[in-house]
Amino acid sequence: MTALVKARSLTKSFAGQAVLRGIDLDVAKGSVTCLIGPSGSGKTTLLRCVAGLEVPDAGAIAVGDVAISYGCPPGAATLARLRRESGFVFQAHELFGHLTALDNLTVGPVYGHRERPAAARARARDLLERVGLADKAGAYPGELSGGQQQRVGIARALMSRPTVLLFDEPTSALDPETVGDVLDVMRDLADEGWTMIVATHEMGFARGVADRVAFLDGGLIAEQGPPERVLAHPAEDRTRQFLARVLDPLGGRARTARDARSAQAAFRASHPFA
Repeated sequence: MTALVKARSLTKSFAGQAVLRGIDLDVAKGSVTCLIGPSGSGKTTLLRCVAGLEVPDAGAIAVGDVAISYGCPPGAATLARLRRESGFVFQAHELFGHLTALDNLTVGPVYGHRERPAAARARARDLLERVGLADKAGAYPGELSGGQQQRVGIARALMSRPTVLLFDEPTSALDPETVGDVLDVMRDLADEGWTMIVATHEMGFARGVADRVAFLDGGLIAEQGPPERVLAHPAEDRTRQFLARVLDPLGGRARTARDARSAQAAFRASHPFA
């Protein structure tokens, strides 16, 4: 396996609380890795460290040709090189509300990387068409649905021509009716061969699209492997507990209540004067 992204012994704490406690992860070029696990398990922090948005306390990260060892604090130029390797899709869109969809895509390349405005706008229009929003180039975020805003966010991530795409719970804040539109775009990107790391609770997406699933718990990767094994036949008790809760949030209580109501209805039908 040719690893395009490597993390070794990553640790990260906030206010004395350990969030990552020695993460090792390899992501193959052209593959999709889904990070699953409970809230607070370290999924977002791991993504932000890979993107260079957080600086680990220790360990090492390599993305493409950029490798950083955090034995000593990296310089700003080194972190900037790491950040250019990734396109980050945030959970809450993070679009500029005063800019149109088109301008949200072009502001970084034009003002941050000195790309010619005409060339940036042409690329941005192509990417908006790619995510199904060619007719929304002039719309402001407040005029778009949550799913449309997230698709603009995906197009913005693609504008930087990244080595890897990072998705932080991209559907968790969306109306259920718009989740499918975002997942369809992500599936298309996977089919095109993009390297992707996706923190998600969408088990159907992980099962159908991921090449590898990593279950995080307490700042550690407790289990990882192909989705058909991790999701269908997990080896660890903690993974089984998590999946049972995600796939059956009421833990069987809904079935129990439904059975009780059915029994009561049957009793009343057979004992009309009870």
